[in-house]
Amino acid sequence: MKSLQENMVEFRKQLEKGSIQKAYQGLMEYMMSLKNHFSNKYPDYSAPGSLYNGFMDMTYFSILPKSLKDRDLKIAIVFLYDAFRFEIWLSGKNKQVLAKYWKIINTSRWDKYKVVEPVKGVDSVVEHILADNPDFSDLDALTKQIEQEALKFIQDIESFLAKNAT
Repeated sequence: MKSLQENMVEFRKQLEKGSIQKAYQGLMEYMMSLKNHFSNKYPDYSAPGSLYNGFMDMTYFSILPKSLKDRDLKIAIVFLYDAFRFEIWLSGKNKQVLAKYWKIINTSRWDKYKVVEPVKGVDSVVEHILADNPDFSDLDALTKQIEQEALKFIQDIESFLAKNAT
């Protein structure tokens, strides 16, 4: 395992090339535009707060469809750096909400999406890949793909909860 000093030397070398800063800035701008896209096109889905930049592990923003907000649930659109993909997560206001809905989903044996075990550090109940190894050369097409998959996911979650979590 490399020391912090060795990692910092490598980090500096990579920063001197300039690509990391440009890619990171481009990703942040895209994530903000994606958040604004959802806010503007779907006013019933509030997108409160700012972008979570993370520690180059993930960047995400939340969407709160009214039907989920009323249950203390939220949707997160997440970019995962290591996996280099966009995911959508069903999350909750706190750990108690996560545990409640994990139990409902797990008990029902619903298997449409990946159900996440409730362990320390996990902030989701259900996860789904929106775009694996995304193509950033056509941002309109990427946005359309993310939007379509996200809307389907939200609709599926809302439908499941309407039938199983009254």
